[in-house]
Amino acid sequence: MLLSPSEFGQLAEAMGAFVALAALITAVAFWQQWGWRFRMVGVTLFSVVLTVGLFALSLEPITRTSITGAVPYKVVYDRSSNQVVVAVRPTITASELEATLRQAGANLFSSGRSAQGQTQLIVRARTVVHPRLGLSKPIYLGQIKRSLRLRNDPNQSVEIMMANLQEASQIAATASSVKDAA
Repeated sequence: MLLSPSEFGQLAEAMGAFVALAALITAVAFWQQWGWRFRMVGVTLFSVVLTVGLFALSLEPITRTSITGAVPYKVVYDRSSNQVVVAVRPTITASELEATLRQAGANLFSSGRSAQGQTQLIVRARTVVHPRLGLSKPIYLGQIKRSLRLRNDPNQSVEIMMANLQEASQIAATASSVKDAA
């Protein structure tokens, strides 16, 4: 079960109340010179650490976006800046590629990316085909440009390189038919 950011916020509030109660008990324990007062200091401070962690999880969503029609992809280049490259299978269709790019753009968004003066995150999709034995050819199939600042960017633009998509499909089909013949 994955908790939502609002649920982490509620847990942080509850832990904040527990911290206040633990701090009060700690103060009374010191005032009364009880023997376990130093244990209460540990409980209180550990509770503060947990509360800060829960609060931090309430700020940034950790859930993944799932878009209908998207296919699995692997991140092959990401240096936490404004450019990311994902790998997809060579037989992907145009509609699957668009959905996959939108999903990757949403999932790879982070407000902590180093923009280096740029305002857009660019996620490119590529595949690797093998036109003949011993030769690998990377082909870029498309890209999505989205804001580095807005999580729900209304101005996302998806570009699909249809000629490259057809080339990758043809080479993949040729390679699989050669494999089947052998």
